[in-house]
Amino acid sequence: MTAQEAAALVRPADSLAFGLGPSLPPTLFEALSERNDWEDFVVGGALVLGLYNLFTRPGVSYRCGFFGPLERVLADSGAKVELVPSGFRQFRTVLQQFNPRIMVTQGAPGSVPGEVNLSLHMGGTYDELLRAGRDPERLVIVEVNDQLPRTRSLPPEYANTLPPDAVDVIVPVSRPPFALPPPEGDDTVAAIAERALSYVADGATLQTGIGAIPGQIVARLAERDGGDYGVHTELLTDGLMTLHQSGKVTNRRKGIFEGHSIVTFSLGSAELYRWLDENNDVAFLPVEVVNEPAIIGRNHHMVSIEGALAVDLYGQIAADSIGGRQVSGVGGHEDFMAGPELHADSHALICLPATATHGDARHSRILAGFDPGTVVSTPRHHADVVITEFGTAELRGLTVGERATALAAIAHPEFRDELSAAAGRLGR
Repeated sequence: MTAQEAAALVRPADSLAFGLGPSLPPTLFEALSERNDWEDFVVGGALVLGLYNLFTRPGVSYRCGFFGPLERVLADSGAKVELVPSGFRQFRTVLQQFNPRIMVTQGAPGSVPGEVNLSLHMGGTYDELLRAGRDPERLVIVEVNDQLPRTRSLPPEYANTLPPDAVDVIVPVSRPPFALPPPEGDDTVAAIAERALSYVADGATLQTGIGAIPGQIVARLAERDGGDYGVHTELLTDGLMTLHQSGKVTNRRKGIFEGHSIVTFSLGSAELYRWLDENNDVAFLPVEVVNEPAIIGRNHHMVSIEGALAVDLYGQIAADSIGGRQVSGVGGHEDFMAGPELHADSHALICLPATATHGDARHSRILAGFDPGTVVSTPRHHADVVITEFGTAELRGLTVGERATALAAIAHPEFRDELSAAAGRLGR
């Protein structure tokens, strides 16, 4: 069908779900945005990559598992966008409970006629796509884009392809996939990256996310001596592609899924997507496998590189919401903090600048305590290593007072005395 014909199958009062980011079928959502007859249309998903008018229409509500920049824009403009608090690993069960009549995704043409390759996103939708495809009362619509890469999984246990009988409607398109511009770094980013590098030994297994800091860390790993790294990450980025291209990734010492970089979705440049096409070194697996802490912990010398909005002196981490404002989502944050703690030679690094600027005011991101409205993304007992441009605080095994003192010491000098005094009170 055309996108308009597929969009016409959606009822004014209906329910529909997509996965995260690159799973969203953009041409179909553009067609849905042309309609204004919605009565009670409930959409579930996460991290939209386009500003679709659909979400601003009366009668449309968006239940979101992870806010990105466009969700924040929509929420600020008055659209009915609400967060469904859940980690990425829980998306599969949240979808089962939501039980939308319509499941949608995008993918590439499969290697077998009629088969669909899920391309850049495995996530938590695969089982629900199959379940909806078997149900005559439900509908599966797939936008098949011949410009998306055909990616790999680990058959027969795992597959990132949909068989022909699981798909009700195909919308064939040919358009460049969404490309994410590379993040820019500065001296602060460079200082944090330099400190983080000391935790990455030869043979380490790496997890990184989007952002200038993880991007600079893997870029420096690609340039320096050493290597034999493995990759087990929620998100595959341009930085990790560069690390592969440098010859530093072998995946031979991981202890689990050896020989393959394990991911559940990818987002980046057109070059990254070309590199992923038919690439047998990278395997896309379901998020409930990739983000399972017990599986993460089985990797040799696991090093996860995470960010945060703020850390308090107890070691509590706010990574998705602060001061009552939803910024992102939990995603895999807590999972990739919990997995490395299972082994003494593994580490979860929280990398963040010591301050943030709002208007003309500079604020510390190391806080004595969180203000009301700030939500803890990861509890203090998972906190391991916190890095700012001013130093490193290794929290594992420290008392409450000791970790507070260590965190105050890596704050910006402007706030350090005040935080050190607060740390002294916590130690009593």
